Amino acid sequence: MNIFFHELKAYRKSTIIWTASLVLIIALFMSFYPAFAKDADDFKKIMEGYPEGIRNAIGFNLGNFFTILGFYCFPLSFITLCGAIQGMNLGTSIVSKEVREKTADFLLTKPVTRTAVLTSKLLAAFFSIVITNVIYLVVTIIVTFQVKTDAFSVKILIMLSLTIFFIQLMFLALGIMISVIVPKIKSVLSVSLTTVFAFYFLGMFSSTTGEESKRYISPFKYFDTAYIIKHSGYEVSFLVAGAVVIILAVAVSYFVYLKKDIHAV
Repeated sequence: MNIFFHELKAYRKSTIIWTASLVLIIALFMSFYPAFAKDADDFKKIMEGYPEGIRNAIGFNLGNFFTILGFYCFPLSFITLCGAIQGMNLGTSIVSKEVREKTADFLLTKPVTRTAVLTSKLLAAFFSIVITNVIYLVVTIIVTFQVKTDAFSVKILIMLSLTIFFIQLMFLALGIMISVIVPKIKSVLSVSLTTVFAFYFLGMFSSTTGEESKRYISPFKYFDTAYIIKHSGYEVSFLVAGAVVIILAVAVSYFVYLKKDIHAV
């Protein structure tokens, strides 16, 4: 528990910054909705001129974009990107910071098993993400009620917002796996940005092709907002794929961490 609270304290500043950033982004975007709703017809004519592949790549769906939930999906794609960076950053720093700061030997000489160390670190990172998502969700619901022009489903709004959390968990797991496999990571942020943006652009590419199977390449495409709005649920196959990614990445992380030689220098 001491490791858990120490890690949680270490993530405190980062958690506050990321949470504040996500909250400010959604508050800013949603504040535009009332004015946008008045000029929806003109804006629709403009967007109809763009190829369907481009509209899909940026998360623009003509069928529901002019409702408040459809409009919410537009900033959600950028917020998800930011959330993924947060998750990846937390995961990548879990083990690598001990090597980088030369505290790995000190930590592992304590009367605590490696499993307990990694579990405590993982739980601290998970809890940080939970805090971010709880605050974000509460603010999103409040702001949406303030700017709405028509009735909307709170359930669907929550389901859309939870996609951030699920994607963060996937990148958290991938980040942990990278942190235990790569011997020494000099810059956590550069690794996080490179990985997240690579998957983001792969997701955009898969949207332009229209091939369903290519959606499995990128976690960013595991949750189709148009499907969620229409069916009030998630696509089971992609939920399973996401769970498999998380379980495999965490399992590999534990296996490698328990076996590898960890040097402080």
